[in-house]
Amino acid sequence: MDLADRYATVNGVRLHYVEAGAGPLVVLLHGFPEFWWSWRRQIPALAAAGFRVVAVDLRGYAESEKPPRWQDYRLELLAGDVAALIAALGEERAHVVGHDWGAAVAWAVATLHPERVDRLAALNVPHPERMLHFLRTSPGQMRRSWYMFFFQIPWLPERLLRRGGRRALERIYGDARPGAFTAEDLSRYEAALMGPGGLKGPIDYYRAALRQSPRRAKEQFTPIPAPTLVIWGQRDRHLLEAMADPDPRLVPDVRVERLPDASHWVQHDEPERVNALLVAHLQGAAA
Repeated sequence: MDLADRYATVNGVRLHYVEAGAGPLVVLLHGFPEFWWSWRRQIPALAAAGFRVVAVDLRGYAESEKPPRWQDYRLELLAGDVAALIAALGEERAHVVGHDWGAAVAWAVATLHPERVDRLAALNVPHPERMLHFLRTSPGQMRRSWYMFFFQIPWLPERLLRRGGRRALERIYGDARPGAFTAEDLSRYEAALMGPGGLKGPIDYYRAALRQSPRRAKEQFTPIPAPTLVIWGQRDRHLLEAMADPDPRLVPDVRVERLPDASHWVQHDEPERVNALLVAHLQGAAA
């Protein structure tokens, strides 16, 4: 499938994205440590289903602009990027789909800019209320999230990951199904992440997240009106499955689909099943 490379300056930041298809707009948001290539198996399926698909490099990643301060990666700014991009694409509203950090941003867009979101899908990252609760109350989740606390250290995480290079990426993806990530995939991620300035922005996401006061975070927990799909790979070694179900008071219209044989990298492990679930959800049907 032909992909168009495009750029848009929104919310004061120049973002790169790829676009395919025509129809209702779907915005795809990748996670750490990826970029738009994370959705290479979903873009053709969604475009073939009649959607205009835009897969974004979030700020700090790959070909998008890389603001220098950790404060530039606060969640409300990331959500503002997506809301402004939807408007820049000439649309009032869009379906928003995210994985990992992209899912955290998608939750924030649906909460802070509900007028911009038709339908929401989050892959293997819980609603922020669940994440905050488990980080504060679950020793098991705190142990799994050790890297989030390590990333608070200045410059050292960037240096160690860059020194690790391809081996570091292979460890990060170590729980994925064999063959889920090809040599080409790893080469693309390595080129995007390990070059000059390629690591600081992605790690600053974690710095900004843990430096936000819990009280301020809770003030942003308002009900999400958009119909929501949560897809959860049950072999996620980073996040407890108990977090998958959001508080129904905050996400009243939600369906949770658990994939028992998929890892945190769910759209890579089971692309056909994920594609079917996404198409059905965005079309308002049952998969």
